[in-house]
Amino acid sequence: MLIIPIKEGENIERALKKYKKKYEKTGVLRQLRERQAFTKPSVVSRQGRLKAVYKQKLAINEVQ
Repeated sequence: MLIIPIKEGENIERALKKYKKKYEKTGVLRQLRERQAFTKPSVVSRQGRLKAVYKQKLAINEVQ
């Protein structure tokens, strides 16, 4: 359970914004989406390699 301390006289929109930010940091929604469908370990490792290659290409292009 998330607890958001609210100061007296604080706007409700600001409290909601704090709650949303804290909720995103916990990663509950991301974890829920990941669990909806199983991905094979080979697919996960392939995606990781492709992501690393992409990042490396970006880094090389920034240097040039």
